[in-house]
Amino acid sequence: MKVLIVGATGTLGRQVVRTCLDQGHHVRCLVRIPRKAGFLQGWGGELIQGDLLRTDSLDRALEGCEAVIDAATTRVDSEQSVYTVDWDGKLNLFRRMEAAGIQRLVFHSILKASEHRSVPLMDIKYCTEDLLRHSDFQYTTLQVSGFMQGLVSQFAIPILDRQNVWVSGSSSSIAYMNSQDVARFSVAALGRPDTIGASVPTVGPKAWTSTEVIRLCEALTRKEARVLKVSPFIIKILRAVVSTFEAGLNVDDRLAFAEVSGSGTCLDAPMAESYRAFGLDPADTTTLETYLKEYYETIIRRLRQMQADLGKEDRKRLPF
Repeated sequence: MKVLIVGATGTLGRQVVRTCLDQGHHVRCLVRIPRKAGFLQGWGGELIQGDLLRTDSLDRALEGCEAVIDAATTRVDSEQSVYTVDWDGKLNLFRRMEAAGIQRLVFHSILKASEHRSVPLMDIKYCTEDLLRHSDFQYTTLQVSGFMQGLVSQFAIPILDRQNVWVSGSSSSIAYMNSQDVARFSVAALGRPDTIGASVPTVGPKAWTSTEVIRLCEALTRKEARVLKVSPFIIKILRAVVSTFEAGLNVDDRLAFAEVSGSGTCLDAPMAESYRAFGLDPADTTTLETYLKEYYETIIRRLRQMQADLGKEDRKRLPF
């Protein structure tokens, strides 16, 4: 099957590309800057330059494709609003898919988006899910809670490097999933007609609070975390300030999301039916303990290899 992957260079998108290729699909990757996506071509993917906001580029990208996997979302450092990319851009994509006669779509949403519509990204995900339910697309929606990869910069590296770890409010329980495992669901959907029209949770084996993740990192590194708690009131003040500046819109969106992660909400769901519907084995899904253990083993091994080339002062900064 010839598949167009949107958001192919992102945390999830690159794993979807690799999984699609491993399963013998012809993969075309929509990328804005081809020179930054050479690794996808090296894996065997076809690159085509384009942008969700340019309909002519979407027409070229969709030509000859049989299905679309949408793994795109607004980057944190993007100058464009989340509404511009995740709403206007997706509407462009859906319209051009209709014009090209492409019906099969795998869409990635956020678990419990309907309960947190005050958060711009979750509101957009909810509205997009509703739009798809009333469309003629043969869609499958995967409702993700969070990627394990995001915990590396938030917890794993700061604890290893003796830096401050910031947490907010009453920590939510989040069932993080390895993006490689989410990609397995994304690609499996293409060969599972019974998942058409379904919106299914796609979450990890266990829900973790920030405190539990910190304790796990401390146990793996044998270091004590320097935890700084941020009051939800402070986050609301920051949102009010940055929202007055157009350039701060994406920061405001992320702060709104931080309110959810610090609200005590549980982002978890039963997965037995999801595994059955997609024909996947839960035993193959990465646990957070395994993911972080392998991450620390890899990074410490690399640092030890570098140690011989470092001066005395630089060696003192190593986290072991």
